[in-house]
Amino acid sequence: MNASAAFPKPTLRPYLAADLPLLSEIRLSAIEELTEEDYDEAQRRAWAELADDEEALGEALKKGLSLVGLVGGAPVGFIVLTEGGLISQLYVHPAVARTGVATALVDAIEKLAAARKIESLVVDASDTAKPLFDKRGYVAERRNTIALGDVWLGNTRMKKKLSP
Repeated sequence: MNASAAFPKPTLRPYLAADLPLLSEIRLSAIEELTEEDYDEAQRRAWAELADDEEALGEALKKGLSLVGLVGGAPVGFIVLTEGGLISQLYVHPAVARTGVATALVDAIEKLAAARKIESLVVDASDTAKPLFDKRGYVAERRNTIALGDVWLGNTRMKKKLSP
């Protein structure tokens, strides 16, 4: 059975400052629970420690074009598009993983970016998120390796040209 069949289609809205504590929790839960198959415990812990900065997340959400995905009126995911067409954040709560929330967020950001005459989008996709971006026509450009303390984390720089 398709998991998304049991879930209502998410609604989207702009980020509100009041969302910050919950979005911070969603990001940490996603890192800790959804990346287990792609990153070892030390890598997930280092990533979560880096991500456990609510103030920095708040700044990123305010500065970027930020959308929140909701199911039943409650935030369950978010995406941030920064200047230069970079998708800098995409996280969904583990309870709604693979139900269409991330797809809806990426779809909306692509449409908004195209409407703003942004020619292409780039993302440094985690190994967990890479299949989603592959399916949406993003093309891998290079492999990145990020040092987080004494732990190395890999992701893939991907790019998609948008239709005008």
